[in-house]
Amino acid sequence: MTDHISITDLVERVSHASDGDQTSVAQIVQALGQTSFLPNMMIPALAVVSPLSGVPLFSSICGLTIALVAMQMVIQRDHIWLPDFLMRKHLSTQRVRKATDWMKKPARFLDRITKERLRLLVHRPFLWVTQLICLLCGLTMPLLELVPFTSSLMGVVVCLFAFGMLARDGLFTLLGLGALGGVGWAAMRLIT
Repeated sequence: MTDHISITDLVERVSHASDGDQTSVAQIVQALGQTSFLPNMMIPALAVVSPLSGVPLFSSICGLTIALVAMQMVIQRDHIWLPDFLMRKHLSTQRVRKATDWMKKPARFLDRITKERLRLLVHRPFLWVTQLICLLCGLTMPLLELVPFTSSLMGVVVCLFAFGMLARDGLFTLLGLGALGGVGWAAMRLIT
């Protein structure tokens, strides 16, 4: 588990990942760090919750990234590996900065309210459950892209879990479980 990291700092790193007109996934991973699994899972989840989720295929790219990072956390790799086709994907730097500007206010709020609590929920064996849920959420995002902005719901769940793990704050794990339950309940209501 990594030391507590400011979410605001992570958002700033992504905002300045590129000086050019385009920002690639590789540049974002490099800015966050090859051994920083949680930030590399949280930032795509935050991005899916942002207005960028309306960009075609964006939610799918973020979902696959989340799933790959979560899988590597489960198997306890020591550094992140993402396939070249994902690392080469890019967005305009202007869009990335607009999204990170949008993320700054909630990031500052999260940084203010976090503290270590309910630590049992952010350590093994429960940690594996949380990581597997993040993996499954990431895998559902490409399917949810068929209905615009619905992948944002899975993004919220992953954000809560990732933030809980990053800050060692089990309250966010509980909130993530509650959000997942709410998504499941809403899906069942739509089906029946």
